[in-house]
Amino acid sequence: MIEHLPALMIAIPLLGAFAAPLFKKKAKVVSIWAIVVTGITLGMSLLLAKEVLSKGIIIYVFGAERPTLVLPSGYTVPIRIMFEVDALGSFMAISAALMSFVGALYSYSHVSHESSLEKYYTLFLLLEVGIMGMVLTGDLFNLFVFLEIAGIAGAALVGFRSYRGEANEAGLKYLIVSAVASLMVLFSVGLLYGEYGNLNLAYIAKNIKFGVIELIAFGLLFTSFAMKCGAVPMHYWVPDAYTEIPAGGNPPLLVATYASLYALFRVSFTLFANIVTDISRAGWIMVILGVLTMFIGVTMALIQKDVKRLMSYHAISQTGYMLLGVGVGLTVLHDPSKLVEFGRDAIAGGLFHVINHIIYKSLLLMTAGALFYVTGTRNLDEMGGLARKMPITAISFMIGAAAISGLPPFNGFASKFIIYETSYMLNPLLTVFAMVTSILT
Repeated sequence: MIEHLPALMIAIPLLGAFAAPLFKKKAKVVSIWAIVVTGITLGMSLLLAKEVLSKGIIIYVFGAERPTLVLPSGYTVPIRIMFEVDALGSFMAISAALMSFVGALYSYSHVSHESSLEKYYTLFLLLEVGIMGMVLTGDLFNLFVFLEIAGIAGAALVGFRSYRGEANEAGLKYLIVSAVASLMVLFSVGLLYGEYGNLNLAYIAKNIKFGVIELIAFGLLFTSFAMKCGAVPMHYWVPDAYTEIPAGGNPPLLVATYASLYALFRVSFTLFANIVTDISRAGWIMVILGVLTMFIGVTMALIQKDVKRLMSYHAISQTGYMLLGVGVGLTVLHDPSKLVEFGRDAIAGGLFHVINHIIYKSLLLMTAGALFYVTGTRNLDEMGGLARKMPITAISFMIGAAAISGLPPFNGFASKFIIYETSYMLNPLLTVFAMVTSILT
């Protein structure tokens, strides 16, 4: 069973999604079903991470005589669908599974009064399937397929409360962004397949050469994943989506957003880092996007009255830190001395902040959902005196707020400090921008 874990982590939630309508008339049963399915997936993700950390990168080939058979007899190139799981991919899978499990637990009470719960949980589990596929796949076409699954399921979840006009608008925005981003990914996939006759990431990385086709493909992939992760100026869908989705769906939707960021980092480093003539330019573009995203996100948050919309703009701002950290590493990738001095730490800081942000932002969005559940409003001006009435929620909110502000000893401090330190070594002004953003947060 252990060797089939990568496939089972897709199959179990997929089966769970299509089995959910069987419990159409039993709201509690379908809620428990989703909790069980996401719990099993979480357990499998932990087992997979253990295997990866003890044995190294795990390859799983679908339809082969054995799951690890990459090249069938008589072939010199991979011909089958393949999952390739490394340490980063396994930790992203844990994040997806954990946040889906937490979201399912939260949804048990939070959406219990809603109708059509079987549809909600079908979409919820399909979103988990899409995220899992994105972080585990080893080829570009299946990255596109799972990106589409996550995009469609996410858009439908955002618009789940269709009796609200705002939810319909938010779902449509998310769907449009997902469709445009997916088209760009598909076009780049077509370009690379036409050039190399294969879509396996490792194969393309080994054989890729610099040319106009590759440059266009890189630009399309970079832009599409930047759109999907909510980087400025392509962030307009984030506040509406995070605000209108039921709060139990916020954790997996958040992971879906950063699965796109993971894909951006993956294609930048795996496919193009060694062939783009001056990858430092792409690194500086990522750094500039990061600074703009940080500053505009936190500035827009200052004027919000809706608590979930406020947190949504803060989520945009935190995406900027991730782009800044990894962008700093990308700018010095071909400078061995600077890469050793601070480049690797910058990349680690950016990726560490992805994990940290998923945890504390999910906490904050769920506390906002709890406030709305009890008070019936998201207006901050109407929420005075709730600390006494909801002490656990208040404490949870304070913990999340301290973490997102980068206060020690909370997890946000650790990753932000690494980003401050490494960005200072590239350019001190970057650290100034990052610290000012934290103060405003």
